[in-house]
Amino acid sequence: MEKQGDMCQYDVADKQRITDFIPKGYKLFEKISGDLNKDGLEDCVLIIKATRKDGFVKNSFDKVVDRNRRGIIILFTEKDGYKLASKNYNCFSSENEEGGVYYAPELWVEERKGNLYLRYCHGRYGYWEYCFRYQGSDFMLIGYEATYNHGPLVLGKTSINFLTGVEYDDENINADKFDADSDDDPVADEVFKRTVVKLKKKPLMKLSEIEDFDDLKLN
Repeated sequence: MEKQGDMCQYDVADKQRITDFIPKGYKLFEKISGDLNKDGLEDCVLIIKATRKDGFVKNSFDKVVDRNRRGIIILFTEKDGYKLASKNYNCFSSENEEGGVYYAPELWVEERKGNLYLRYCHGRYGYWEYCFRYQGSDFMLIGYEATYNHGPLVLGKTSINFLTGVEYDDENINADKFDADSDDDPVADEVFKRTVVKLKKKPLMKLSEIEDFDDLKLN
């Protein structure tokens, strides 16, 4: 696995093509556009993927799949090209992980209101989402949202604001009354009890320093 520290040659600002920032041994997996520094210009978020031969393995169905890890490169658009804002070459697992009896969570990346959102969608089980904002010289983790579902029923929700250091945990107190065989809409009976947790003050996490989102500990 290549170290990010070995890629300093890609930090040059005056590159004309986004592909110039993709290091050797990686390919472009997905490109997302949006203004991430609120200067009115469309910036680029590149999801990249390693191309190592040993990343191709057989899954539980005896099918060869590409398990090479993915990463992210964020480029600010400037008058004469692009400027590197942040990079992390191996922080995401592949899109071909095992999902057990269900499919593995799917990664969605988007810009909303100048912030970068990394969302893992897991179908009937809910989702979890990380919110990053550019501050200083990197994208900082400022928020986290998650829902815990049983099909259409929301069992609970978590919301964390890392700027204020407050976590909100909502528990559906009617969850045990839900009948999966009933035709009634469970959403109409959802009642949540909120617990507020004050978090210990810590430095904000940098996107460039997160080793693996699958193992990321927030508390």
